[in-house]
Amino acid sequence: MRSWVEVSLGRIRANFRAVKSLVGDSVEVMPVVKADAYRHGAVAVSHALEAEGARWLAVSSREEGVVLRQNGCLSRILVMADFLAEEHDGFQTHHLTPVIHSLEDLAAVRVPYHLKIDTGMNRLGTRAEPDEIARMIASAPAPIEGLMTHFASSGNYESAQTEQQMERFEAVLAGLRRAGIEPRYVHSSGTIPIAYGRRRAWGNLVRPGHAIYGYVSPARGNAPKPALHVTPALTWKASVLEVKDVEAGALIGYGGIHRAARPMRIAVLAAGYADGIPHRLGNRGQVIVKGTLVPIAGSVSMDLMTIDVTDCPDIQAGEAVTLLGSEGSVSINAHQMARWAGTISYAVLCGIHARVKRVYVD
Repeated sequence: MRSWVEVSLGRIRANFRAVKSLVGDSVEVMPVVKADAYRHGAVAVSHALEAEGARWLAVSSREEGVVLRQNGCLSRILVMADFLAEEHDGFQTHHLTPVIHSLEDLAAVRVPYHLKIDTGMNRLGTRAEPDEIARMIASAPAPIEGLMTHFASSGNYESAQTEQQMERFEAVLAGLRRAGIEPRYVHSSGTIPIAYGRRRAWGNLVRPGHAIYGYVSPARGNAPKPALHVTPALTWKASVLEVKDVEAGALIGYGGIHRAARPMRIAVLAAGYADGIPHRLGNRGQVIVKGTLVPIAGSVSMDLMTIDVTDCPDIQAGEAVTLLGSEGSVSINAHQMARWAGTISYAVLCGIHARVKRVYVD
């Protein structure tokens, strides 16, 4: 194989158990498997989570939910960002639960739904006052099942935004309760509020995404230590296509942005930005070769990249190197790759292209 990822379903299951253990039996855990399970493979990951006891899964679109249903997933599926007029019937046909973002859409919903409140992120969700929300819910043809919101900066303890969002959400919930409306599920927390113990925000359902795949992003400010400990589930590898020696002064790759300061041995890898390697890793990223970190030399090309293996002279064509993962005591995770590339770990994982083969291990 040219380039492939190995996904440990055992680690996925262990990460799910770690979340469940932290939040306790009174809180339902709804793993987020949108974007093809952050490129880990939504069908395989969802089956593993269902086997571990997940009763809910969260996706972004109706199409993502339909794919899971067509592949035998039986859990409840919440569609978080898609309720288009022409697709209303699909929710009932495929037993999907929509998130409604606009009070106007309540007239069209025919299945139990979750209503999203925009508490300050200013993306999807209604900004209406509690009394208006209660009136619209009461006149809707289908019952409300859940009330939810989404935090904009829950990892930033230097900002009061999360506290303000929680206050707004609690005010809406209190208004609905005064009107005799009691949603079965109340939820607002993804990985960060879970990991850093914002229990007030948990409600009775949490939506971990990043944590399921083994990541908790660092917080800013005076944050507590994370109470959640998870392990990355994905290892990304690429094959060496060729090893060659170049003279001092040789220019390497597009634009000649790397000039050999000494005689060098380079290896050409079968992975590039079309596979999801961030282009900005050229001359700044690293990979692991036989337990040693080595630098990327020159630009990342569409299908190829070159690395400096001068200090690993025994590497041969056909052998594999690690782009993400661990070899012995040396590791590169998505946080580290993101720092080199000037992006975020979510983008690194979701950027791994579908043409990169997925291999599932326990």
